[in-house]
Amino acid sequence: MKTEKRKKKKSSRRQSGILMPISSIPTKYGIGGFSREAYAFVDFLEAAGQKLWQILPLGPTGYGDSPYQSFSTFAGNPYYIDLEELIRAGYLTEKECESPDYGSDPACVDYEKIWLTRFTLLRKAYKRAVKAGFLQQADYLDFVRENEAWLPDYGLYMAVKAHFGYVCWVEWDEDIRLRKPKALQEYREKLAEEIGFYQFQQYFFTLQWKALKAYANEKGIRIVWDIPIYVAFDSADTWANPELFQLDEQNLPLGVAGCPPDAFCATGQLWGNPLYRWEYHRETGYAWWIRRIAHCYQLYDVVRIDHFRGFEAYWFVPYGDETAEFGHWVKGPGYELFRALKEALGDRAVIAEDLGFLTREVEALVKKTGYPGMKVLQFAFDGSADNGYLPHNYPANCIVYTGTHDNETTLGWYRGLKAPQRRHVKSYLGVRTVREAEIPWYLIRMAMASVADTAVIPMQDYLGLDNSARMNTPSTLGGNWAWRMLPGQATQELAERIRELSVTYGRTEAE
Repeated sequence: MKTEKRKKKKSSRRQSGILMPISSIPTKYGIGGFSREAYAFVDFLEAAGQKLWQILPLGPTGYGDSPYQSFSTFAGNPYYIDLEELIRAGYLTEKECESPDYGSDPACVDYEKIWLTRFTLLRKAYKRAVKAGFLQQADYLDFVRENEAWLPDYGLYMAVKAHFGYVCWVEWDEDIRLRKPKALQEYREKLAEEIGFYQFQQYFFTLQWKALKAYANEKGIRIVWDIPIYVAFDSADTWANPELFQLDEQNLPLGVAGCPPDAFCATGQLWGNPLYRWEYHRETGYAWWIRRIAHCYQLYDVVRIDHFRGFEAYWFVPYGDETAEFGHWVKGPGYELFRALKEALGDRAVIAEDLGFLTREVEALVKKTGYPGMKVLQFAFDGSADNGYLPHNYPANCIVYTGTHDNETTLGWYRGLKAPQRRHVKSYLGVRTVREAEIPWYLIRMAMASVADTAVIPMQDYLGLDNSARMNTPSTLGGNWAWRMLPGQATQELAERIRELSVTYGRTEAE
């Protein structure tokens, strides 16, 4: 009896995912978190045949609520702690959690109300936990010990910030602002309870996040996390490690980060982050960067590095300038940093955010790292067939998006196009007439059908939402980062439609 040799099925690198911030998960507590609704969203991703869940940075946010301006590059946002788990632990009651005013619009995060209510609840939980002996529990003590490289500084920084009325650390008393040893010891003793409160938050953030990530991984879904290239000036990182940054003897910036004038902003984008003292990082073998990225891979599966071009050259804006117009380019560490990371951590999954004006040097750096770059369909229709964002120009090693968190929704974008651009879009799509409401699905299909190994679609586009659901408008303050999905919008029918597309274009397996 002859035995037929079967050819092994070649595994495909093609995959797809959804961009959905944690803050946008629908819950009854005003902002998304690591709650049962987040687990339900993982189930939705599985039903839709998705392999990736891309989120935004999870760090604790301050003024402006931007996840890209966090109080710590290592800490997590306490807003995302699941209150219902604290109820089950006996640290809070249902009435306490349901009574605050979290805002009247379920499609929008009211950050002011969250700020005014969430920490009150968490303080109650902390005091009850302390009475119950929580601080002596072995798993909590292990957590503190395992994170001693950053947790004590973060706890002290947040406690001192609260002590001084939450002003930026440059406005603190000079002795603690400059971290004089006597002052550090005095504040550690005086604010010991407050320091414990912030460490308590980080324990529950980490515990709950790791449980949610494990649930996603068990279902074959990897988490893509967005790491900002820079840290905030008003952060534990800058205060505790001034040697890492271009600061003067008073620890004030010599220059700050931004980007030159572009399509987003005629005067450039002034971010205000401190710039790295790259010569110091080079002398230390990039130890801080290795520690930072290693920490990321304890919590996430894929790291998308924001503003990747800043590693080849960064935009130096003199400190005190009101716009980014008069900055200048300065050479960054280039491939040397990524060589050090690969030697220390091995080959890890990385996405290079290489959007904007790219020089040959930046393109060469991305190519040398081997990391996939990004393609955004909303940037594709300028009339040129050579436009690198048009799918027929893609390499396979790239990630295609309809839009990112910084873009309009696809429906909002299309509505804002002038007639010639609309005709160009329809011509490229191969349609003469199309209902406006269906445009997001045509662009989604284009992304899925492309040769790009990975396609990631914002949840707003799958829901066909207009610009009222836009996540962020660069160079603006207020009204950003607020969109929330409504309960019931992630339907089984929608999951089936997404899965059908994913199967059709080889991005998931047929059932």
